Amino acid sequence: MSPAHPTEPCGFPPSPALSTNALPSPPSPALVLRRPSVRMAAPLRVRTLPAACRLIRGYRRPGAPVEKPPPWKWLRWDWREGVESMRQQWALVWEEAAGRLRGPEGRSLQEELLGQNRVLWQFRGAQSLPHWVVSSDQEIGGRSRARLRVGSNGQSALLTGHLRTEPPRDGQTRYSGYCTLRSRPLQGPFHLKKYHDLSNFNTLLLRVRGDGRPWMVNISTGVYFTHHKDDLYNYFMFTRGGPYWQDVKIPFSKFFLTSRGRIQDNQHPLWLDKISTIGFTLGDKVNGPFQLEIDFIAVCNDRAHTEEFAYEKYKRNPEV
Repeated sequence: MSPAHPTEPCGFPPSPALSTNALPSPPSPALVLRRPSVRMAAPLRVRTLPAACRLIRGYRRPGAPVEKPPPWKWLRWDWREGVESMRQQWALVWEEAAGRLRGPEGRSLQEELLGQNRVLWQFRGAQSLPHWVVSSDQEIGGRSRARLRVGSNGQSALLTGHLRTEPPRDGQTRYSGYCTLRSRPLQGPFHLKKYHDLSNFNTLLLRVRGDGRPWMVNISTGVYFTHHKDDLYNYFMFTRGGPYWQDVKIPFSKFFLTSRGRIQDNQHPLWLDKISTIGFTLGDKVNGPFQLEIDFIAVCNDRAHTEEFAYEKYKRNPEV
């Protein structure tokens, strides 16, 4: 552990106040008579958040009808955009083919065989933020909010916000109050799915700085059936407050299987060869501000850890 830079206060930064000197002067009467539309043409500028910090939408309550928009709403008739998209996709094909010649996933064979650790995500400036998605219970009508931005040192990601456990008054939702940070799934050329192959490692290594609140670490894997799309592997991460960084090591054997937040009876180990995303969820039912600063997320091979799976695996029809 090493001393860290001072943390920033939780919450959103105040918007700058408008000064009277910045207001435009009223037009002359002659100008108004000649061009009466000048005064009405001033557009209303809305301050929007970056794409990396916006909350994801599209939540559908279980049992609600599925919206099926007509197919022509998804069509784009700009041929220049299509040509540019094809150029980008073929560039990705060439880059992936060149990486295969160097070794697995672009790494040399010696690095793949002798490597004992690997950095998956490392936050180094604002260019690292678009690879992550922030969400909260605002999708179901809640009042929690979250925001992802660059830390005070410029070399980390800072997730801040305010947790509110008050459920929405819709007559159906009974519990509320969560905020989530999740990485975007990997995509190959022509939007093909790609996964992280972590078969050579057995431990997840995190370098974080929290405020003392417990977080849930979520890992999703590739699935073969659509009814498994809500399956997640979870484990707890207990942070401590203070100005110092914290190195957290979580063996993959400790992650347990859940579906829609419910622990499953039939448990099985994590599929390390098809890791899709990793995320963090706060839902400790405590109202108030929170913050979590992340430096990097890596994996390592801990030779002292020999456990394969920490939980019992039940059989539906046990052998006699």
